[in-house]
Amino acid sequence: MSEIQSLARGLKIMELMAVSEEGVGITELAERLGVDKSSASRLVHTLVSHGYAEQIPGTRRFRLGPQVVRLSRSLLTRMPLREEAKPFLRQLVDRTGECAHLAILAQGQALYIDQVESAATLRVTTGVGTLAPLHCTALGKCLLAFTDDVPLPPELPAFTPRTITDPDTLRLHLEQTRRQGYAVDDEEYDYGVRCVAAPVYDFRGKVIGAIGISGPAGRMNLDRLPEYARIVMEASKGLSDRMSFKRA
Repeated sequence: MSEIQSLARGLKIMELMAVSEEGVGITELAERLGVDKSSASRLVHTLVSHGYAEQIPGTRRFRLGPQVVRLSRSLLTRMPLREEAKPFLRQLVDRTGECAHLAILAQGQALYIDQVESAATLRVTTGVGTLAPLHCTALGKCLLAFTDDVPLPPELPAFTPRTITDPDTLRLHLEQTRRQGYAVDDEEYDYGVRCVAAPVYDFRGKVIGAIGISGPAGRMNLDRLPEYARIVMEASKGLSDRMSFKRA
């Protein structure tokens, strides 16, 4: 079935806005879409009129609008995984004192769909709706290691000196992750931050997400990682057991 070109371009514009912290301008969009500036302008202003984009005050650049947030919230509130995970996220915070996160696989990345923050003054938070790479985050590694038929990302960019950027080294690392049942981010995505995560399964035995904790490396020191891993795996098993009763 052939696609509607104007709709496809509008969706591409939203994708470009989503990955740009500074927003995008009409000239840039025209170049990326391969259209003239007047066509790009009409597409953008159509999105603006429906609330899917907005102009950044004082600039000629555009970003995603409030309607996207409303749709995202609507989607998240209907996710059974998110609903069932909430008490397990709170349990992780209570038992470890660190922030707890929940993610699913989306667009070849880890999409954070919920978190419960720690009460600690120094804590590691990640906004709901954030997309993070698979190869250097604990939640991402879980999704990469335990989900069937998920290929390695085509590129493995370095975020810190500890990021694994060699495909063969990453494959060996993922094999170890599968053997031990959990993944670790040892200051690989953010310097000074460590994370531990474990996979969540549904009634078919398929991975549907990952749950874990993140904290400052000074508190989550290497000696305590086995303890944290045990606690996280207990939470992931409990959540998996809950999800095994959720049949489509």
